[in-house]
Amino acid sequence: MYQPEHFRLDDRDALHDVMRAHPLGQLISAGASGLQANPVPFVLHAEEGDQGVLRTHLARPNGQWRDFVDGCDVLVVFQGPQGYVTPSWYASKKEHGKVVPTWNYVTVQVRGRAKAIQDGHWLINHVSSMSEQQERALEHPWAVSDAPEPFIMALTRGIVGVEIAITEITGKFKMSQNRPESDRYGVIEGLAAAGANDVSALVRRLGEVPK
Repeated sequence: MYQPEHFRLDDRDALHDVMRAHPLGQLISAGASGLQANPVPFVLHAEEGDQGVLRTHLARPNGQWRDFVDGCDVLVVFQGPQGYVTPSWYASKKEHGKVVPTWNYVTVQVRGRAKAIQDGHWLINHVSSMSEQQERALEHPWAVSDAPEPFIMALTRGIVGVEIAITEITGKFKMSQNRPESDRYGVIEGLAAAGANDVSALVRRLGEVPK
């Protein structure tokens, strides 16, 4: 990933936060079956291994998992808050007009070694962890144990687990840090007016723009 220094973020906790807040990642591999990419939700187990472990699952008819039987290097891309930036928001447009549109975004890329897992006990633990991750904030959280056990066991036979031992995590937070403060003020206000409050807040925080 191309990473100008002013957009690079190495804070591991911040990168983990993005992965947890936006768990649907693109699982990309180039194995024996060729280049493949599938959007799947992940659970991060940050405390495991040297740099953490990602777990997900694929439908059994999805052939990508077959490349992982003997191990396969993969790339997982997580996309965080993002939004279009018009040069009309820049104060410098009025000053000299030498401005163009851009896109602000957050992305985290994870590299690691993937393996396929078909053990039923592992799969039950995994789908339970995934359900808990997504349900815990709800008023009436659903749990795997709420469904009949034979039903759940039948469903797990239709999926294959994927475990990725993380070897590298890189993050890019492109949030107008390369613009003058007067331009960043305009971007903050413009994004907020457009309803992109999460992106606006990141521009303010990463650009250290006072309120």
